Amino acid sequence: MNRPLLVLRPEPGASATVAAARAIGLAAIAAPLFTIRPLDWVPPTGRPQAILATSANALRHGGIGIAALIDLPLYAVGAATAEVARYAGFGRIIVGDGDADAILALASSHGVASLLHLAGREHRATARPGIAIERRIVYAADPLDALPEAARAALPGAIALLHSPRAAALFARLVDPAGIAIAAISAATLEAAGTGWRAHATAERPTDASLLAVAAKLCDQGL
Repeated sequence: MNRPLLVLRPEPGASATVAAARAIGLAAIAAPLFTIRPLDWVPPTGRPQAILATSANALRHGGIGIAALIDLPLYAVGAATAEVARYAGFGRIIVGDGDADAILALASSHGVASLLHLAGREHRATARPGIAIERRIVYAADPLDALPEAARAALPGAIALLHSPRAAALFARLVDPAGIAIAAISAATLEAAGTGWRAHATAERPTDASLLAVAAKLCDQGL
C-alpha cells in the first residue's frame, strides 16, 4: 500500500526529500513545519582552527560572514551539509555520517582544539573535552501555528517523516497520532514524538536515505 508520505522538514530540504522519495516510488508531499530566516551575527575576533556545521541551513543563511571563514577546514554533519559547504566556497571539508558528537570525536582525533560552530537558534549544544567551541547563531527556524493544508488533506492514514526531535514534538502537538505512522531519523527524534502513533520506525542511520528506507518498509507492510 502506497500511503501518503508527509515531508515536514524546512525547504529546500523538503523538496529534495520529496524528489528522493518519489524516485523510489513513494507518494511524498512537502509540508514544512518551519520557516527559515537568517539572523545577524558577527564572526569571532579570534581565529578558530576549524568550522563546525551541523546543519546545511547554517551555511545557506550565514550571509557575508561566511566569506571570511572559507579558508578554514569545515567539519560537516552529513553529505547534504557538506554539499552546501562546497557551494559556499569551503575547500577543505571533512564529512561525518553520524551526529554532532561523532563529528566532534573525529575532529578531536585530528588534533583540532578550537572550533567555531555555526548553528541555528534551537541547536543542541554539543561539547567535547579538549575542544574549545565558540558558537554563532546564524539562523532561526520558526514553527508554524498549524499544519500546512497539504498535510491536513492527507491525514489520517499518512506516514510522516520526522527529521529532528523539535519537528517530532511540534507535529505531535498539531495532530491526533492515532491514525498516523511515523518514521524517525533517530531514537531521540522518536522519543520526542511521544506515543499513540499507528506505527513507528527509526532509521538505522541518521541520513535521508535511511529514513526513506524505513518509510518504504512501513508502506510495504501496510502500516
